[in-house]
Amino acid sequence: MKIALLGASGLLGKNLLPALKLADHDIRTLGRSIESDYLCNLGEFDAISEVLDKINPDMIINLIALTDVDYCENNPKEAFLTNVKITENIVNWIEQGIKNCHLILVSSDQVYDGCGPHSETKVCLSNYYAFSKYAAELAACRIKSTILRTNFFGKSNCDGRSSFSDWIYDNAIYKRNISVFNDVYFSPLSLKTLSKMIILVVSNKPVGIFNLGSRNGLSKFEFTYLFLNLLELDNDNITEVSIDDVSFIKTYRPKDMRLNVTKFEGQFDVKLPYLKDEIQMVIGDYNG
Repeated sequence: MKIALLGASGLLGKNLLPALKLADHDIRTLGRSIESDYLCNLGEFDAISEVLDKINPDMIINLIALTDVDYCENNPKEAFLTNVKITENIVNWIEQGIKNCHLILVSSDQVYDGCGPHSETKVCLSNYYAFSKYAAELAACRIKSTILRTNFFGKSNCDGRSSFSDWIYDNAIYKRNISVFNDVYFSPLSLKTLSKMIILVVSNKPVGIFNLGSRNGLSKFEFTYLFLNLLELDNDNITEVSIDDVSFIKTYRPKDMRLNVTKFEGQFDVKLPYLKDEIQMVIGDYNG
């Protein structure tokens, strides 16, 4: 399958790109990175249309996102241009050409708030980042698309970008004091498992919105404690705190982003892993 991949130089893209190639897909990358096959201003409809016309893909996968919650809150225009406009441009290109092209949009678990695990219908937007991601979803729903609400961790292969587990590891290695939330819950997948599941989506092309995460969740402190214990690293510099008691969080964030993944499991006849097992799986990447 010929696939146009946007965001190939990011955290997820660096894992997904080789996985797609290994699955014998014909991948063309496009964006502003010099690593891209096609340099393109994705925010300009004419520019992205010209490139997509050349590629004529069977599928487009959009991984691009501005994810800094505080930055999005303070710079809503930039958040819109990155998180919404690019998806709108893709959708407009598919609609304009009446093309048989499927879109996979990677969205966020931050579109949820309140008590989880959350089903796909329980959207509750609590900050501008969440709003921008949901607005992109609405655009994608105009065409044949698969929308994946997810979160991920694992060792980064991307220069200058680090994951949550990278942040924990680096601070533990250098014995820095850090505070980790004991009242913020999530259910991410490892980068490897998420890439594997996206390959499954590519093959099946289901239409709809799907939560894609681990089958249960942990607080960020529980995640940190287990991760460091499995690595046999000292956790004496780690302090558990409530998100309500810190001053460095400027923008409201959801406390419970755990995902109900039964819809995805039913669609693909798979059992997604438990978060504890996912943490265990990435330990070798850090020990190596």
